[in-house]
Amino acid sequence: MDVKSIQNLLPKITPPTEVPGAAPAEGTKSFGAVLKDSLSQVNHLQHEADQAIQELATGGKATLHDTMLALQKADLSFKLMMQVRNKIVEAYQEVLRMTV
Repeated sequence: MDVKSIQNLLPKITPPTEVPGAAPAEGTKSFGAVLKDSLSQVNHLQHEADQAIQELATGGKATLHDTMLALQKADLSFKLMMQVRNKIVEAYQEVLRMTV
């Protein structure tokens, strides 16, 4: 088996040309912006779930099935957000433990 022939099949990987600490390239979002957007989406799903509960309780056009789906979406997105938060806090604590 010739290893050189396998290397030709692999895609060419070029190192990133971004400078650490520089502003993100045009069209890309910063980590803070992505995090802020994610939090607003979770908040939106929570509000949708609240509205679905109110419609179901007041006899609106919401069905039990739709209400439960909205609740589960909100719950799942909140749990995911909490796991991301835990990982960020864990990474921050790890950086604090580093010695310079």
